[in-house]
Amino acid sequence: MAISTILLILIILLLIGAVPAWPHSRGWGYGPSGLLGVILLILIVLLLMGRI
Repeated sequence: MAISTILLILIILLLIGAVPAWPHSRGWGYGPSGLLGVILLILIVLLLMGRI
């Protein structure tokens, strides 16, 4: 598997997990989506620098 495929699968799983529709995650607030935003920002910077 290529690293881009693994990253794509990881991002999709994080997007599904960040949705506050699940009963166990209703009280988490903006934590998961904020973490996802930071990860996406790091990935975009790495893509622009040509590291990935």
